[in-house]
Amino acid sequence: MNLRTLAEIWIYPIKSLGGIRLEHAFVQEKGLRYDRRMMLVDESGMFLTQRFHPQMALCKVALEQQHFTITHHNKFITLPLTPPLVPGNLEVKIWDDTVTALEVGGPYSSWFSQALGISCKLVYFPETNPRPVDPDYKIHDEQVSLADAYPFLIIGQSSLDDLNSRLTIPLPMNRFRPNFVFTGGTPYEEDQWKYFSIGKVNFAGVKNCKRCVVTTIDQETGEKGSEPLLALSQYRKRDSKVIFGQNLVALEGGEISVGDAIELK
Repeated sequence: MNLRTLAEIWIYPIKSLGGIRLEHAFVQEKGLRYDRRMMLVDESGMFLTQRFHPQMALCKVALEQQHFTITHHNKFITLPLTPPLVPGNLEVKIWDDTVTALEVGGPYSSWFSQALGISCKLVYFPETNPRPVDPDYKIHDEQVSLADAYPFLIIGQSSLDDLNSRLTIPLPMNRFRPNFVFTGGTPYEEDQWKYFSIGKVNFAGVKNCKRCVVTTIDQETGEKGSEPLLALSQYRKRDSKVIFGQNLVALEGGEISVGDAIELK
């Protein structure tokens, strides 16, 4: 019997900044609690991403008991888990979606502007504000946070191991920014997953994840290379796009933990 086990849980509280590894997390419709509920936008309201600003990788985020700590080189700032908000809605853009957000009050926008060398604002996306997933891939009219398109992403450790066997220099999982990493199973089997559970929480696989240039950015240095996209393009292309990992929606809420069994339905 091929046992599959949840090995890693990750959240990315501020889109395109560093991730946080957790032992336990609470599943909500839009994604794991705190995952990508905030993002940086430029003066026009367009979201900022490592695709065009790889130096964002150098902003690291840690979860403390009552706040996040964001570090950039030798400077840091703390941010309450429930951030202070400036009254008044902002219309901000993430890919083809325009959503309503609120600017985070206090020194945060100016701190990030100085750290990244980009005039920007830190905004927060309230849980009740709508952003539907692509209707072609919904199960029950699900919503998503400020992730690119779907609330969750899962990747098998065996998939990364297979990729690394094809590379001169192996790469860490953080290049792919998953929410869930599992052990067991065979390489890339998650491509075909439809309905499954992690612990007591049920999920549905809805779409293979198309990979972009962010995977080529070293998350410790912010430097770009050619891998893994070059290698993946040789054997993981679907409709001219490189795929790696499976996008998910949750069919219910609940708590999950590292070590939980994964059961395919």
